[in-house]
Amino acid sequence: MAGGMEYGQECWCGDVVDIENNGGTLKPESDCKTPCPGHPGYVCGGGSRLTYYAWSLTDPLYKWTYASGNDAGNYKFFVPGVVVPLMTTVGINGKITFVEKAGTGPPNSTGAFELDPSLTNNFTAAWRTMRGIKTDVFCSAGLVLPDKAGRQITVGGWSGTSTFGVRLYWPDGGIGQKSVNDWQENAAEVKLQKGRWYPSAMIMSNGSMLVVGGETGSNSAAVPSVEILPKAGPVIDMDWLLRTDPLNLYPFLFVLPSGGIFVGYYNEARILDPVTLDTVRTLPQIPGNVDNPNAGRTYPLEGAAMMMPQKAPYTEPVTMLICGGSTVGPSTVTDNCVSIQPDNPSSNWTIERMPSQRVMPCIAALPDGTYLIANGAQKGVAGFGLANTPNLNAVLYDPSKPVNQRMTIMANTTVARLYHSEAILMQDGRVLISGSDPQDGKNPEEYRVEVFEPPYALSGLPKPTFTIVNKDWAYGQSVTITITSGNTANMRASLMGAVSSTHGNSMGQRTIFPEISCGGGTCTVTAPPNNKICPPGWFQLFVLDGPTPSVSTWVRIGGDPAQLGNWPVTTKNSFKLPGV
Repeated sequence: MAGGMEYGQECWCGDVVDIENNGGTLKPESDCKTPCPGHPGYVCGGGSRLTYYAWSLTDPLYKWTYASGNDAGNYKFFVPGVVVPLMTTVGINGKITFVEKAGTGPPNSTGAFELDPSLTNNFTAAWRTMRGIKTDVFCSAGLVLPDKAGRQITVGGWSGTSTFGVRLYWPDGGIGQKSVNDWQENAAEVKLQKGRWYPSAMIMSNGSMLVVGGETGSNSAAVPSVEILPKAGPVIDMDWLLRTDPLNLYPFLFVLPSGGIFVGYYNEARILDPVTLDTVRTLPQIPGNVDNPNAGRTYPLEGAAMMMPQKAPYTEPVTMLICGGSTVGPSTVTDNCVSIQPDNPSSNWTIERMPSQRVMPCIAALPDGTYLIANGAQKGVAGFGLANTPNLNAVLYDPSKPVNQRMTIMANTTVARLYHSEAILMQDGRVLISGSDPQDGKNPEEYRVEVFEPPYALSGLPKPTFTIVNKDWAYGQSVTITITSGNTANMRASLMGAVSSTHGNSMGQRTIFPEISCGGGTCTVTAPPNNKICPPGWFQLFVLDGPTPSVSTWVRIGGDPAQLGNWPVTTKNSFKLPGV
């Protein structure tokens, strides 16, 4: 890292290699004669001269790992697509749903498809056309509900009635088995209180759904409010959403172990009371770029966010991670990740530089506690035709390593993944990479579906296997699993929250390493203790033998306290209800 002062008040930052690449040469120190405005006793460059500083090369500020071979992972073509997805969700039936914005695909498209990952060698069998979506899901929010069916929901959308949309799908069938259920929607009877385009959604600790923000339409009025589904009182206006519109769309939402709700939006973050939804505490401003501290992190300056792993006994404050973003005006894409412990009142943001600039990234949480950063662009902002220079490189972020040493430069793809791309964890531990609808005249609408194979998928080590009977866990419950293959001496378990991926937002993401003890051929996993550590919902349960994860099994934790299984009730019985 290098920097310098010029003309007394201009600050320039970059890398030593930038000086070499641009023909910079060292000149006599006497050429720098302009006093520093803040301290005239020091010199801050001169005309076309920098007072030059460099970080000690023997102890660099950041250290990236350059992986090779299997350690770099691998992008692999998975299956030809039938849709350019807006959102992807892995269902508890093991299949992946793809929904598209209206008009993206062929004129006769139903806008919804389901992929069976076990049948990708048979294109016709792999894809199932779904029906039932009646309004446009363009820039909606999505979740997997904690009801016993694991229904998927999308809310909001594009234009008119669609912005009020509530759409539900009950996953059926299993891997390699026939599925028949479709999406269900009744726009006349079941809808949001406010129409919302670009909202976010989250399962609260009480099991209800929180829907936050949005706009009424493209470049239209803000919807600076929050509401709860099933309906519980009126919408609540939020001045901070109004003040930061239109730079706060698709805000990042997470339940904190304290019970508060973390909200990250534009370049701000705060904690909300889970009952009143009033602000409990405003966090320090989120850092931006070295040349623009006001760089943003949410659409249209789109970055991506994750909650770092929570580990039993859950005494350490949880850390939030936000990577990438961009700036307003002549855009400078962000080349850093920032992190904070929101429940720690003295915590401030930590900045870690990424190997490259990235706007519109996607992050997928992996079962070993690492995070795959993929997709996006190195120039521009999110939106149709507003970004270029695709970022084809993957980065692995490992929070177990020291700060500024956590990023490993991984494999490259040849497929541009720009606006409307996704990354989502599959049950076999690989990451499904899909989408891209840039509409820029240079990069295609992307139908091809890839997988990223992390190093653990290429190691050649056998996957552990297990069976489980109890898949519906109460908080704090001890659950026995039978290990059918693998070494239990150092076995770990991870719980990965059910995710809907869109616009760099992994709604529902959570990584938990519960307490596990093994003896003989069985292990006992202790469920997380409460609904703050682990909001009610569905999780992929993996066991790990050393670095190698098993294929996951879906388990539900915390039940359905908001009784979503009995919702929504309509006069025409438009929705199939699983009950509680």
